[in-house]
Amino acid sequence: MRISRKSDYALRVLFTLVEHYDGQPISIRELAERNDVPKRFLEHIMLELKAKGWVRSIPGRSGGYVLGQKPENITMGHVVRYFDGILAPMGCVSVSNYQHCSQEPVCRFRRTILDIRNQTVRLMDGLTLAAVYAGKPVAREEVFSEQMMNGAGI
Repeated sequence: MRISRKSDYALRVLFTLVEHYDGQPISIRELAERNDVPKRFLEHIMLELKAKGWVRSIPGRSGGYVLGQKPENITMGHVVRYFDGILAPMGCVSVSNYQHCSQEPVCRFRRTILDIRNQTVRLMDGLTLAAVYAGKPVAREEVFSEQMMNGAGI
């Protein structure tokens, strides 16, 4: 699974709004700057987030955006599915974007891909914005862990 730039930007902005939950609205300019997102692209993303009810816009000079729902009610799975459509790594194990493969009856690695899909779905649907925000950022050392370096194509 690869998350699109649109999902990435949407999640960045949502976590900024979680950080300021119950606080002052944040302008689109500030959201774009803080999250390193092109403002024009962000405007389109914010309209989509607003249409889903995940954010609200507050008009006026000191207006901007706030979360439209509690951070406990929005999961990462909701956001990624909305912008990317599927969480499955391959079409042969996707429910909503299923693609038949001639090798399905004999494929030996499809089971592993299905397990990856199921684990991804459970994780993404179980993680609310509030829960993820409560965690800590990933350190560079974690990404380049010696245990994982044998799979250098990660």
